[in-house]
Parts: sequence; C-alpha cells; structure tokens
Amino acid sequence: MIGIAGGMGPYAGLDLLNKVFDNTLANSDQEHLDAIILSTPSIIDDRTQFLLGKVKVNPAFAIAKILLKLEKAGATVAGIPCNTAHSDSIFKVIRQELEKANSKITLLNMIEETISFIATTYPSIKKVGVLSTTGSYKNQLYSAPLEANGFKVIQPTLAMQENLIHPAIYHPIYGIKTVSNPIHPKAKENLLKGILYLKEHGAEAVILGCTEIPLAITESKIYEIITVDPANILARALIHLQNPDKLKPL
Repeated sequence: MIGIAGGMGPYAGLDLLNKVFDNTLANSDQEHLDAIILSTPSIIDDRTQFLLGKVKVNPAFAIAKILLKLEKAGATVAGIPCNTAHSDSIFKVIRQELEKANSKITLLNMIEETISFIATTYPSIKKVGVLSTTGSYKNQLYSAPLEANGFKVIQPTLAMQENLIHPAIYHPIYGIKTVSNPIHPKAKENLLKGILYLKEHGAEAVILGCTEIPLAITESKIYEIITVDPANILARALIHLQNPDKLKPL
C-alpha cells in the first residue's frame, strides 16, 4: 500500500493522491494500487515558519507519527507532499524517528527524486530555475543539491521572493494556502512573473518547488520553458517502487 502524509497543505496531499491515480495503468477500480492518505494538519507546525525560526517545535516529530500510523494501517512505501519538509533539519529528524520506532516503511525523498528525474529525462538541461517558499529559498533546499549535481541554479531576487513568490503561497487573502480551489488569479499572476524572470535569466526548466505551486501552474510548459512538478515525480516514484508494471509511460 502507498502511504501519503497529508496536511501540508491539505490540497497538496490530495494532489499527490490524484497524481498517483493519474500515473497508474488501470482499466478498472480493482487494477488501481492501494493507497492511504492521512491528513492531520492540526498537529503539524508550519515548515517554513520553523525554518525561519518563527516556530520552535520541529514538525518532523508530527510527520514521523503520521508515517508510523500509515505503516500501521498497511503502507509499505510513503511520500511527503511538502517540499519544505525535506530540508535537512526536518527530514533527517523524520528518518531518525522512524529508525527509533524500528519502522520498515520506505520513505522517498522528493528532492532527490526530482533532481534525478531532471538529470535522466532532460540530460541537455544545465540551467534550472526554482520557485519555492522563502524557507526553502533561504535553506537552499533545491539550490544546494542542484549545484552539487552540476546544474546552474536560477532563482528570483530576494525582493521578488519576499514580495511576489512567497505571498502567492502564504498571503492571507489571495495565497494558495488560503484560496486553493479555485486558485486566486493574483497568486498565479505572481508566479508567472517569477517564471518569466527565471526564463529571462537563462533557466531552461523551472522546478515548482512548493506543493502548492503546481495547483496554480498546471501547464507542462510556460514561456517555452519546461515546468517540473515534484509532486508528479514523487507519485511516479511511489508507483514504480510499489509496482513498476503499473507505471504509465511518460
């Protein structure tokens, strides 16, 4: 069974589950893979707020508890549909907590899967843009491993990050966490400005590095550059790990 630790934000968990279904070869209900999502946002502190030092409780402990509940319910592989939760200070603690509990669940790393996907699927691409929360931006969630794998990273300026990109996700009136379905036009407008900036500065592809962003940016290409959706990559990796014969070809 595939396990999904939801609640970060809630629509991101649903989005990952939808993408598991969308990427599965199945001609009937019975041919789909078993999956379980546990969405308990009330117990998980905000990941970006933690990384920025505004929340003291590491959300890793709550996320680990959710993963253990998923395992108890039958999940053998799992994914966390939250990019920021994969920062070292959170993700390493999650793994430590699972080890302490003698967990056997296989937890995939969305960041590693995304970078591997780009390198394998688009071997000619060398310049990669990244849109993310400010927590991920400042903690080099994608930029450090991308550079370690030989990519040149293109990011918004700090002013653009704080005034356009982060508000597209967190703004109390139009941010995607507030208005998820349908997306507020202002949120998409901000993100499109960010993508255009990345293209103008040489990006050949852009990672939609917050699980809320693909809810607004659904196109596979914008301004003639490739958009990379880590949630879709994670969904495909979960299917491949659980039953590779069920994975739809790209």
